[in-house]
Amino acid sequence: MTSRRSVVRGTGSYLPARIMTNAELEDLVTTSDAWIRQRTGIGARHIAADGEFTSDLATHAARAALDNAGMDAGDIDMIVLATATPDQTFPATAVTVQEKLGITHGFAFDMQAVCSGFVFAMSNADALLHASHGKRALVIGAETFSRIIDWNDRGTCVLFGDGAGAIVLELADDNADSDPRGLLASDLRADGRYRDKLYVDGGPSTTQTAGHLRMDGREVFRQAVNLMSGVIDRTLEKAGYTAQDIDWFVPHQANRRIIEATARKFGWPDEKVVMTVENHGNTSAASIPLAVDVAVKDGRIKPGDLVLMEALGGGFTWGAVLVRW
Repeated sequence: MTSRRSVVRGTGSYLPARIMTNAELEDLVTTSDAWIRQRTGIGARHIAADGEFTSDLATHAARAALDNAGMDAGDIDMIVLATATPDQTFPATAVTVQEKLGITHGFAFDMQAVCSGFVFAMSNADALLHASHGKRALVIGAETFSRIIDWNDRGTCVLFGDGAGAIVLELADDNADSDPRGLLASDLRADGRYRDKLYVDGGPSTTQTAGHLRMDGREVFRQAVNLMSGVIDRTLEKAGYTAQDIDWFVPHQANRRIIEATARKFGWPDEKVVMTVENHGNTSAASIPLAVDVAVKDGRIKPGDLVLMEALGGGFTWGAVLVRW
């Protein structure tokens, strides 16, 4: 039986050149390398240069994904860009990336679900491809969170970094009788009752400023594992798989302790968990595609592998997506 699925054809990523270590943060706030590592697992993060924007990071990652897929920008029919740190209030940063890539057909738009953005973007791109809005999509997660960080707040400034990751999705026929490739299932959720637990205290309609990130870290940690476990269970059930079938778990890279607790709950050993938080910090919507690209490039994720991605972000928003590579 022939089915059509959104298959990953290529991955790419980009990190700004500047690396900020934990030691540098000791000069800004009362903290230490040991304190940050013990509570978060983070050792360093990348910071965008002056004049380097979210669209620049996204464009670099998109070009790398196109190269990896063996495609040209002209092959792309849509761009779905997940970001909470756009270049401007409008137009969408995705159209700036579209212009930088030289694409003059199709469509492009931003997806705003904060750290869950890439999972939301993958699910939406998949739905649009199946609705005959094109054959190939660039799905990008890109952030410059350093621009909305309060560098005097040690509870948040130690956590976040900048970066971008991208994948190329192509709607393709799959004639396999078993183990079909492509996006198999996803589950998305949101609950606005938690909106004040992780948010930015500014915006065009409220303060007419960009604002700074604010977080109730204790409450985010308390809710994260339970909420994410639910979407993981539902995604696996939709696809007809169990946790034991998973080859690779690629979570949002927010905090080592959250990642490890989630993996333990599903019985996944460290060897099945892709973790980049130590070197990248929390790059919000960029964290999953960055981690995926690292694992593809180093040979861990291979064709045929079953890969589960999940994230939780401000709102709260949370979700999971299951892909056969």
